[in-house]
Amino acid sequence: MSTERAPGPDRAAETGKAAETAQAVGTAAAPGGTARSLIDRIRRLDAVAALPSRYRLQVRAGLLEETLKLATYSAVTHLIIAAAVAYFFWTSAPQAYLLGLLAWVAVVIVAATYLTWRYLRTYASAVSPAGVLWGCRISGGLALALGLAWATMPVVLFAPADGDERLIIVATAAGLISDAYVVGPLLSVSYLFAIPVILGSFVGLARCGEPVALSIGFLLVVYALFVVVSVGRMSRLSRQRILDRVRVEEQSETIGLLLNEFEAHASDWLWETDATGQFQHVSTRMAEVLGCPVAVLQHSAFEALLAGRGEASRDTVHEADHSAELLDHLRQGRAFHEHLVAFPTPAGQRWLRLSGKPFLDQRRSFAGFRGVGSDVTQSREAEAHIAYLATRDALTGLSNRVMFHEVASEACAAAVSEVQGAPVSLLYLDLDGFKTVNDSAGHATGDALLCQVGERLRVLLPADAQAFRLGGDEFAILHRGGDPAAEALAEAAIGALCAPYLIDGVRAEIGVSIGIACAPGDAAAPADLLRKADLALYSAKEAGKGRWQRFDRNLERRVQRWRELGEAMRAGLENGEMELHYQPLVSLQDGQVVGCEALLRWTRAGHGAVSPAEMIPIAESTGFVITIGRWALRQACAEALTWPAQMRVAVNISSIHFRLPDFFADVEAVLAETGLAPERLEIEITESIFLANTPHVLDNLRALRALGVRIALGDFGTGYSSLSYLTQFPVDKIKIDRAFVRDLSSRPECLTVIEAIMVIARDLRIDVTVEGVETEQQAALLRSRRCNSAQGFLYSPARPPGEVASLVERIPRTALLADQAVRAVA
Repeated sequence: MSTERAPGPDRAAETGKAAETAQAVGTAAAPGGTARSLIDRIRRLDAVAALPSRYRLQVRAGLLEETLKLATYSAVTHLIIAAAVAYFFWTSAPQAYLLGLLAWVAVVIVAATYLTWRYLRTYASAVSPAGVLWGCRISGGLALALGLAWATMPVVLFAPADGDERLIIVATAAGLISDAYVVGPLLSVSYLFAIPVILGSFVGLARCGEPVALSIGFLLVVYALFVVVSVGRMSRLSRQRILDRVRVEEQSETIGLLLNEFEAHASDWLWETDATGQFQHVSTRMAEVLGCPVAVLQHSAFEALLAGRGEASRDTVHEADHSAELLDHLRQGRAFHEHLVAFPTPAGQRWLRLSGKPFLDQRRSFAGFRGVGSDVTQSREAEAHIAYLATRDALTGLSNRVMFHEVASEACAAAVSEVQGAPVSLLYLDLDGFKTVNDSAGHATGDALLCQVGERLRVLLPADAQAFRLGGDEFAILHRGGDPAAEALAEAAIGALCAPYLIDGVRAEIGVSIGIACAPGDAAAPADLLRKADLALYSAKEAGKGRWQRFDRNLERRVQRWRELGEAMRAGLENGEMELHYQPLVSLQDGQVVGCEALLRWTRAGHGAVSPAEMIPIAESTGFVITIGRWALRQACAEALTWPAQMRVAVNISSIHFRLPDFFADVEAVLAETGLAPERLEIEITESIFLANTPHVLDNLRALRALGVRIALGDFGTGYSSLSYLTQFPVDKIKIDRAFVRDLSSRPECLTVIEAIMVIARDLRIDVTVEGVETEQQAALLRSRRCNSAQGFLYSPARPPGEVASLVERIPRTALLADQAVRAVA
């Protein structure tokens, strides 16, 4: 019988114990008090005070319940034995005693049966401390009454009986003593019944007075001790068994409450199937997630549910779905852990994470599965969204560089596959003029412009192409097709992206340059394909921008050449392979050499001379041009000390070097180290240095001028030339580019430009040097326009330092003779 713990068991137990103690004290002084005290001591054998307080009532109620249930079957036995004794001894014993014994046993049995029925009915759902207390007392009283009745049997019948009758009496007494096992759970009830029977048996033997009685008495002692000890042990085992059962019930109740709380508030749920795979436990949460009534799930098989789901969604099964593997585990009875399964529901597809393990019954046979499930649809959707964001450019919505490498890897693998062999073309796009728009109109406008570029690419692309934003203003298009289709797509992209943009009422115009590389013809790996498309893009920009360029092997050889020269350049400077040559600057008025321009020459050991036009861009790209500039500055100043005092030395300085905040300190240190007068040094720069317009540029210019160093602006009239530079930045000289001199005799407009520059220069007190003078006629025209000085092959190409002295002597004489010849012709 399952019992519930009534409130206040400790207080009730203490009250019952106090009542028992008071009763024992009160009856000890009355007649028969010793007997009552003995009975109370026997009752205390059932005490459960040593147990935890919360278990005492349940354990004592369990002992009482087992005793009462077993006593019901024992009652019928007692009634039959009483009737049998009356029958066997009817003619040899007092009939009044036999009828009285039968009547007494019958009354006790009827009373016990009724009271047991009443107790079990009253306390069927719950027990109370008072009910258990009085149940134990009444059971003990009835056991004592029944024991006293049977104790009279050997006392009255044994002495006058013959041999056969005595055998019946001994057998009956032994059987009655063994009945203590039946009511053994409550040890007091067993002892209150068995002890009177044992004592009555001894009295009957004593009354006999025959020698055989002593032997029977000895055997009775041994038997009685065995019964008393074994019944005590059985009672303790029953008490421990009931205690264990109570503990398990309490733990089960606690676990049940926790599981109910778990299923009511957690997102997970528990499930259980039987050996056939049919659900035995389906939670409300599970039914809600699957969109199916609990009653329907309760009568369905797990395997059938999974199999039906698979058939229903065969076309939409995701690669993350593990339903087939989970079915295999269920059929083979193997545990599984956190398997993802996609279930179609009326509310849409739901993702479940299921775990389970098989369990066995008491016969160690497979009994089914138990497990836990959870709805991870939201987390899966969040993961999918995060994965989407991880492969998408947040600004334009195009695929990003991560996605590019993934798609490009697959495309390259397919391109080199012998089975498919489908070529793929990569178009590498770089926007022309985007930085100008971004810097002038602001980053918000730049971002809006990039978004419109992305949208135009999406509209432009065919179905077999995909666009990516690689970063900044760089985009890529992967097109699954050969060269003609890629070239046509490049033309379309240039046309679409070069069209004007309107952003918040502001018109913006940009261009685009495109490099094209193909797999497997140009490359087989994504990184290699991108590198070669980049080389083609660089070539397109060099060719004038706003165009596309296919990759070819010459571009790769050129890059290899750049890499090779870049690595050899440092060693060349350290090993003395580099030197300065000097080209004279000649006054157009008197033919005197007024200075020399230092020009770098590199003769690479084992390879010959390297052109400055090839060397300088490489040095600027690697930053080594700064080291070269410092070396050239020091070398030129040191060698100029050997020249006539009126001659200046001009040193070309890269814009990268000039923009450094410590450039002025470098010049100052070189002048101090070499001892060259500052006014003899001329720093030649190009107009590109003013594009960045960093504070250090203006600071360096002012500091150099204040020191006495002259500033020359080279290549004037080409590139980014602007007359505003002449008023904004302090310069001492401008050098007109050779492009105006080359066609001086055939194109009168070139002379017009030079005349205009001369007028401006004279008004600003700026000297003018003309580069690239190769004929005396050119020199005569420039002289007539009052140009200050000239340089070119007419006078001398750049020569080693040792020839400067001879040039200083030779050039004036040659210039005088040439001038006289021209005058004579004129």
